Amino acid sequence: MSENIIEVKHLQTQFTRDDRKTVVLDNVSFHIKKGEVLGLVGESGCGKSVTSLSIMRLFKDTTGEITQGEIVYNGTNLLSMSENDMRQIRGKEISMIFQEPMTSLNPVMKIGEQLAEAIRLHLGYSDKLAREHAVSMLTKVGIPRPKEILAEYPHQLSGGMRQRIMIAMAMSCRPNLLIADEPTTALDVTIQAQILDVMKQLQADEHMSMLLITHDLGVVAEMCNRVVVMYAGRVVEEASVYDLFDEPKHPYTKGLIGSVPKIGQKRDRLDSVPGNVPTPNNMPKGCKFAPRCKEAMSICWEQEPAIAGVGENRFCRCWLYDEEGRGANA
Repeated sequence: MSENIIEVKHLQTQFTRDDRKTVVLDNVSFHIKKGEVLGLVGESGCGKSVTSLSIMRLFKDTTGEITQGEIVYNGTNLLSMSENDMRQIRGKEISMIFQEPMTSLNPVMKIGEQLAEAIRLHLGYSDKLAREHAVSMLTKVGIPRPKEILAEYPHQLSGGMRQRIMIAMAMSCRPNLLIADEPTTALDVTIQAQILDVMKQLQADEHMSMLLITHDLGVVAEMCNRVVVMYAGRVVEEASVYDLFDEPKHPYTKGLIGSVPKIGQKRDRLDSVPGNVPTPNNMPKGCKFAPRCKEAMSICWEQEPAIAGVGENRFCRCWLYDEEGRGANA
């Protein structure tokens, strides 16, 4: 048995607009071990959310399609499964918490009905047992007066309460893998901390694997075991949390970490990564980060580097390192 619960291999996803096909994810590969929390980080537009939608195969009513690669979950390639079989995986074995709960919760259905629907479908519970399980899950995620909340509608609840309900829904069938896409973005700092504590406790209790998608490196440091850094639809660095923060390799990762404010730091303004993420239909020729990179060399503008090992269980896509992982200028 593999120690990995899921392996994404050479994934390529594209969208079509006005008969023009645009590659949004290009040769994306990573894995998540059983019981591990993997952070997927990068700026908006780097391809993080498209990666999660690709894993869940949630491109219905869009022009998105996976054109290459494999997504192997517990030994089975999800891309080879029928849609009916995939529906049995979604929600039960792989669940997802979306970024904005108001777009995910049905505004005209009571909370209890939405929770019980998934429980009945995936666990085969009766209406009574489904309701009892729903109350139990709301209690686990720290919802006060859970029985009364079942009779309310999403618009009657605060953002923090709605996000807790999304977590309860995602966890109600005890999934093996939870994908959390920016689960605390729209919440204030106090509520963010509470939500992260809930997720951390549930993950530990269930020994569940998690893919945590975020642009917040503080959340990564708090929650994750390993980190995959994405840029322009590509993986540019992969490392343990400790190694990434202790010694980032890729210039983009260095820029992200350098832009985080630090306690006691006395500066008029924060460091930042200059420029913007390129759009998928307007990519530079060589390394996609070269136009923003302070360390760019002539080869960076001509040829895109392959991702290569730069130490034990560390990978980086950068011309600063040769195939053996030594600094190119060492």
